[in-house]
Amino acid sequence: MVPDHHAREGVTAATSDPLTGRLLEGRYRIGPRIARGGMASVYEATDIRLDRTVAVKVMHPGLGDDEEFAARFVTEARNAARVSHPNIVAVYDQGTDEGDVYLAMELIPGHTLRDTIAESAPMSPARALALLEPVVSALAAAHRAGLVHRDVKPENVLIADDGRVKVADFGLAKAVTGTTSHTATGVLIGTVSYIAPELVVEGRSDARADVYAAGVILYELLTGTKPHQGETPIQVAYKHVHEDVPAPSASVGGIPEYVDALVARATARDREQRPTDAGVLLHQLRRVGTALAHGVREDPDLVADLRPRAVRTDTAEVPRPMGDTSPEPWNQAEMEALLAPGPTDDRRPQPTTALPRAATRSTPRAAAPPTPQPTPPHVPAAPVAGPSRRRRRGPLLLVLALLVAAAVGSGAWWFGWARYTTTPGLINLTQAEAVERLEEAGLDVEVGEPAYSTTVEKGLVLSSDPGAGDRVLDGGTVTIVLSLGVEQYELPRLAGLSEDEAQDEILASRMEFGRSVPRWSETVPAGTVLGSDPAAGTVLRPGSVVDIFVSQGRKPVKVGDWVGRDADKAVARLEKRGLRVEVDEEYSDDVAEGLVIDQAPRGGTLFRDDTVTLTVSLGPELVEVPGGLVASGVDAAREKLEDAGFRVDVQESDQYLGLGYVFSTSPRSGDLVPRGSTITLYLV
Repeated sequence: MVPDHHAREGVTAATSDPLTGRLLEGRYRIGPRIARGGMASVYEATDIRLDRTVAVKVMHPGLGDDEEFAARFVTEARNAARVSHPNIVAVYDQGTDEGDVYLAMELIPGHTLRDTIAESAPMSPARALALLEPVVSALAAAHRAGLVHRDVKPENVLIADDGRVKVADFGLAKAVTGTTSHTATGVLIGTVSYIAPELVVEGRSDARADVYAAGVILYELLTGTKPHQGETPIQVAYKHVHEDVPAPSASVGGIPEYVDALVARATARDREQRPTDAGVLLHQLRRVGTALAHGVREDPDLVADLRPRAVRTDTAEVPRPMGDTSPEPWNQAEMEALLAPGPTDDRRPQPTTALPRAATRSTPRAAAPPTPQPTPPHVPAAPVAGPSRRRRRGPLLLVLALLVAAAVGSGAWWFGWARYTTTPGLINLTQAEAVERLEEAGLDVEVGEPAYSTTVEKGLVLSSDPGAGDRVLDGGTVTIVLSLGVEQYELPRLAGLSEDEAQDEILASRMEFGRSVPRWSETVPAGTVLGSDPAAGTVLRPGSVVDIFVSQGRKPVKVGDWVGRDADKAVARLEKRGLRVEVDEEYSDDVAEGLVIDQAPRGGTLFRDDTVTLTVSLGPELVEVPGGLVASGVDAAREKLEDAGFRVDVQESDQYLGLGYVFSTSPRSGDLVPRGSTITLYLV
């Protein structure tokens, strides 16, 4: 078989491998061997020019000596390099070094889909489709480029450690035998478990053979087993030709009928009933994936669309496998004779020509039922004219009946089949590519209303009517629908609307209203929308949840009670809350200087920029002690002080002589003292 790229062999390659350590064409330093197949071996290598790790596939010694074989290896490598797709192993370089033909390609550290099947199958339909979709997408890219893989199987599907899915051996694999050997004629035969029936009976394949193999892989992902099994490859090949792939639900419960229908369509034995290429299969696969994602259990319309429209009944004769009264066991040569490609034209080989021993091993085909002949039209009886006249009328009536039958048959053939053709696959093509393909098929094109799609990029064909593979009148019209891409809408501006108006705008934009989040606003009246989350102008998918912020009006500010507290601290705290502060000062005999005597308003709440008035104490009011008290009589001094608001205390001084005059005062005249203070008079 074609070596499975980067699939580890399980044991370290022998250090005696002559290629290990070599430098191919002065660029690729060959490291350990990581895979080996019937045609080539794959090595991990270092590209010393670009300083990167690559995989180098080297054709086995001897095969490169066949110039035709080597030329085909190189040509198909170049074809594969033409296909650029994220799910295809990239081919970097090709060359020859001392007779060794090699390819340099992308190295994918990881494992194969075969490993995943062994560990996880049977798996859910959703996971199976998720694994198969990148494979089919890669095949679709190859089919658009005119390339057929011809060896689609789990071993050629790589799953990187980071989850990327890559398809290997594009354009390189021919049909190989189940033992991966090449025949004496150099013809390679595809792995028998995934081989399409037409490869068995005709030796020819097209894109629909890849579709068949993909359908078999899907069955294997869903059930964990291959659909056709036998003790020998010839038995498996026989079943591919004569037995339909069973419904996966027959082996594993819980699989929807439309998944069974997808498998049946992809693996139809009559290739005319399969999708025309992987692009059509990809569209069908995505339709099924969408139904699964939405939890759809039954979809009769989808089942009807996917089910093969007819059952193939004209399969070419193939010998029965051993066990059906065969006198001798089949040998490898007979299997190769059965599976070897036939003539290159469209005529199927007769069993006696392709298989000399088939006549002694096969069961004769049952005789086909006779084709119903239309009843000839009624002819009015004519008068009997005698024996000779009756003898002439007999052949005439027979000829007339045959002509009528031929006319009816030809009409049925023309009106029922010949005037129809098949709609080509158009999904994921640009409009220009779709028009070109339809015109090549002799069909007219009509562009319908575009539609949104989560799977098909904007500007590419989303669907066609009739669909791919459906019959359409030759020269008829096919309507194509272009994708608008993912359905998205711009969230409108909601600020300034009422809460109800904003909700209506959200629903009108095909989005879902989430919740109203209250917020204070100094400028927007209560009940008015301030904004949204996501913000206005954001492009969203339908059903996205949008929250709105609704104004509660101005935010109340707590004032607090500052009476008796430090005035400077009160001013600082109130201004920090966004309030304005006005300060009035006054004397107070009871409140110390710098403390708040009173405030307005006292407590409660205000709004930002509202004013609070604080009355701040200057302490007691100071009054000047009157002058002219010394040497005055005690009564005159007392009167003057009391008039000024002071209290008076009279005492004898140390020099008291009994004269009754003021000798000194305390405080002294001219001093500033609080009003009502006591002035002491000392007499002489």
